Amino acid sequence: MLDWKSARLPSKKLGFLISMTATAHALIGAAIASKIPNPYISIPLAIISHIALDLVPHWDASTNRRSKSIMRLRLEATFDVLLGFSLAYLLFWNRADPAYTFAVIVAAQLPDWLQAPHVMYGNKFPLFYWAYWVSHNTQTKMQLPWGLVTQIVTVGVVVGYALATTMAR
Repeated sequence: MLDWKSARLPSKKLGFLISMTATAHALIGAAIASKIPNPYISIPLAIISHIALDLVPHWDASTNRRSKSIMRLRLEATFDVLLGFSLAYLLFWNRADPAYTFAVIVAAQLPDWLQAPHVMYGNKFPLFYWAYWVSHNTQTKMQLPWGLVTQIVTVGVVVGYALATTMAR
């Protein structure tokens, strides 16, 4: 049996995998929902997009989290999620069904939602701990301002393309 606490993923040595903000994942999820009306394609694609976006070095709320109180981390994470949903609906409200867009956004954020109970509350349920373990062992953070710049450029290109090529409903 694999010991999740002591094992390391080989990609940790690569030093370029990190976790995007919930806002970035929400915007990409909404862009996917606006372009692909089939949930059998868009939902798996949204989950895959999460993994692909995490390959881009960037900053997120958990950067330097050991120097933050758990309350501050929870507040920053909550603000990030609310900002993500707000911006996604502001930009894409008339380009796809809102309930469908919500589902695709949640799928795009799913890997982070799965690790949240462990990170925020110390829950050691195997699925939550595994999601945390994978994220923790594949992350290298990038400090501000460049960690935010890479994220804005990456998400800006995808969202800009989706907005420019998708008609309002």
